[in-house]
Amino acid sequence: MNYRTFVTSQSLLMTASSMVFPFYLLLIRNIGDSYSQFGLAYGLFAITGALVHPVIGRLSDKVGDRALLLFYTWGMAGMMLVVPIIKTVAALYMLQIAMGILGAVQKTTEKTALIKQTKDSQTGLKIGNYHLWTSVWGAVAVMATGYLVDFLTIGSLFYIASFLYLVSALILMNSASLKMHSHKEKPVQP
Repeated sequence: MNYRTFVTSQSLLMTASSMVFPFYLLLIRNIGDSYSQFGLAYGLFAITGALVHPVIGRLSDKVGDRALLLFYTWGMAGMMLVVPIIKTVAALYMLQIAMGILGAVQKTTEKTALIKQTKDSQTGLKIGNYHLWTSVWGAVAVMATGYLVDFLTIGSLFYIASFLYLVSALILMNSASLKMHSHKEKPVQP
C-alpha cells in the first residue's frame, strides 16, 4: 500500500465515521432509560478499546497493517448495517464492545501504517498532509450530513456510511493486487 492509497482509504473511513458519529450518539442515548446506561454504553466502547490496544499492536507486527485495516473497514461496514436495527440496551452494549475492538484496530493500525509510509523522508510533512486530508473529509462529512438528514432518515445515513467503509476496503484490497503485480519477478533471459 502506498501513501496516496493509504490517505484515500483513511479519508473515506473518516468521512463515514464523521457522518454518523453525531447521530450515533443520539441513537445510543435514545435506546437506554437513563444517562447511566448511556455512560455505561460509551464506557464499554472506551474500556474495550483500551484493553485490546496492546493485543492489536502485537497483531499488527505479525499480520501487517493492511490485513488489520481490511478487518476494520469490513467490520465497520457490517456494524453500520446493524446500528439502525438495534432496539435493546443489551444489543447496544454488545455493539459497543465490538466497535471498541474495531476502534482500537483502526487507531493502532493507522499509526503503524502511517509510520511505515513516512520512513524515507519528510515525515512531518507527510503526517501533516495525512491529517489535513482526513480532517477535511471528516469536516465535510459532518456539514453535508446536516443537510442530508433533512432529506433522508437517520438510518439511511448508516447505510451510506457502510457503503463508504466498503469502498475504503476495496481500495485497500486493490492496492495489494497492484503491489503484487508490480513486484513479480521477470524470468531470467538465457
